[in-house]
Amino acid sequence: MVDLTDEERSAITATMKRVALLMEEIGWGTPLADLTEAQVRALIEEAVEGFREAMSNIAKANAPEVPF
Repeated sequence: MVDLTDEERSAITATMKRVALLMEEIGWGTPLADLTEAQVRALIEEAVEGFREAMSNIAKANAPEVPF
């Protein structure tokens, strides 16, 4: 089991929203076994990019302000 930080949990939540938008296009009723290679790749890419972007935004928001 992975021990996630609060920031990682927040990033996952943000990522879920992005993946859900892509699933809307694919169709929620589509079985995973019926997804094309391109659709699986798109879902993975969306998840990875969404997580990276969310973590970056969290890090920027938590960074101390430079005083000069």
